[in-house]
Amino acid sequence: MQVDFSTPGRLDAQYVAEDGSRQVPVMLHRAMIGSFERFIGILIENYAGAMPPWLAPVQAVVLNITDSQSDYCFEVCKLLKRKGFRVETDIRNEKVGFKIREHTIQKVPYLLVVGDREVEGGQVAVRARSGEDLGTMTIDEFSSLLTKEVEKKGRTA
Repeated sequence: MQVDFSTPGRLDAQYVAEDGSRQVPVMLHRAMIGSFERFIGILIENYAGAMPPWLAPVQAVVLNITDSQSDYCFEVCKLLKRKGFRVETDIRNEKVGFKIREHTIQKVPYLLVVGDREVEGGQVAVRARSGEDLGTMTIDEFSSLLTKEVEKKGRTA
């Protein structure tokens, strides 16, 4: 339940009190969705949009350098989704720097860049949201890293 003091005034709602004067009522209503929206707003403000991996809507994006890595990007995405992660691919015909910048602005926790070397080695080049290059990893190594981050649920210890 929510006590709303402002809406009745905006609606020009009134009632006649026992003394004959007109009064603005106080409104009581259920605010299930409103409460949820405020909670999400508080989370976004608290994290400045940079949600931790356990909370981020997209935990990682797989980026190709050229079209020849597209199939491998889809394969990596499919493997990570099977493990329960929220992953997307970006195989647009754009420069990789442009794609990295775009997803960094969107505050995606991890970017997985795939070139010919990564395809040959069955790996991904991992880049954190902070811009830190975490090096080349196998899919299982990255999966393990992300699993540890998700299990922490934001705790630092």
